[in-house]
Amino acid sequence: MSARQTKTSAHSAAASGEAGPPRAAATSGEVSSPGTAANGSNGIPQASESRPAAARLDRQSAPSGSSRDPAQVRGFIERFTAQLTQAGFPRTPARIFVALLTSDSSRLTAAELGELLQASPASISGGVRYLIQVGLIAAEGEPGSRRQHYWMSEGVWQDIVRLRDRQFTRWAAELQEGVRILGADSPAGTRMASTVRYFEFISSEMAGLLARWDSRTRAADSGAADSG
Repeated sequence: MSARQTKTSAHSAAASGEAGPPRAAATSGEVSSPGTAANGSNGIPQASESRPAAARLDRQSAPSGSSRDPAQVRGFIERFTAQLTQAGFPRTPARIFVALLTSDSSRLTAAELGELLQASPASISGGVRYLIQVGLIAAEGEPGSRRQHYWMSEGVWQDIVRLRDRQFTRWAAELQEGVRILGADSPAGTRMASTVRYFEFISSEMAGLLARWDSRTRAADSGAADSG
């Protein structure tokens, strides 16, 4: 082909909008396909990046020989979280709380929580701070490391009931002051005094209920130890 024909062919291809071959990579001579880099041009990790880490966590959390399905575990976490948020529980602390419920050891690090819930470190930090403040979980350091393990007690549901009972006690005390201010003989004061009696009744019954549950639990543990 003559030089004139070569030039004419190149001009025709450009005019028709046909793309030429991709430019070779400077170092390897190969064309990079989209998504092959660990991080995109904007610094955001690809979605597939987190899967190996999540899979490792699933294997660590599940007991040996377990047929536990990680997808079902995550589905349970989100469903029960929805139940807790409907009851007034903040969403992120609720997700962390349920994640700890699903852990066989009842303890996870912040990194493990972040991987399991696909949440940012800042979100996990705020969530565990809330749960610690209300007394539902505790933090425990790892010797020789700055890493913290977050864990819940086996009696966490009794802890929740006791927290609510203390809340009722505080409400009753404040409402009693309202009765004094409004006047016990006024309609509003009468209604408020009835509410105070209700909370006092609930608190007294709750104390007895928790005591009976503790007694039953100790008896069950003793029976299991004897049979073993």
